Amino acid sequence: MTRTIVVSDYDPRWPEQFEHLRQRLAPHVADLAVSIEHVGSTAVPGCAAKPIIDLDIVVSEEAVMPELISRLVGQGYQREGDLGIRGREAFQAPPVAPEHHLYGVVAGSKPHLDHVLLRDYLRQQPDEVQRYSVLKVALAQQFPADSEGRTAYSAAKSTLVEELIAKGYAARAAGES
Repeated sequence: MTRTIVVSDYDPRWPEQFEHLRQRLAPHVADLAVSIEHVGSTAVPGCAAKPIIDLDIVVSEEAVMPELISRLVGQGYQREGDLGIRGREAFQAPPVAPEHHLYGVVAGSKPHLDHVLLRDYLRQQPDEVQRYSVLKVALAQQFPADSEGRTAYSAAKSTLVEELIAKGYAARAAGES
């Protein structure tokens, strides 16, 4: 029997886990980072999620990225490239660290804004959190927890994710006018 993808109810310990990871990373990147952000579903109270913390290390400009990459690799992270999303760098956590997804992004870039505007929009929209959570739980039961299954899971939720990101951009634009 193939295991399915694990999607858990919201865990109030996720912000603490983020903070622990942030504190582990900060000494190594503080002079490069504008911020270290908790992103993804674990950053949204009430949202079901794969129990893996997503973090963005936000840098001021693209020219800083090679140094960020070098420092993270020096801390045992494995560079994974952009994983199909231009403008970000993804890293696999060292085996000794708690499991998490780490990204390097430039402040104000599309990958950065997609992450924070989706998070911020969902934090203000409990009905959308519920809608997104229901979809993720249903999809997780359909796909095996292997590489192909995770890719299919992500693709199956992408239409809703894109809709929610668009709503996040619209909410931001409405707030600026």
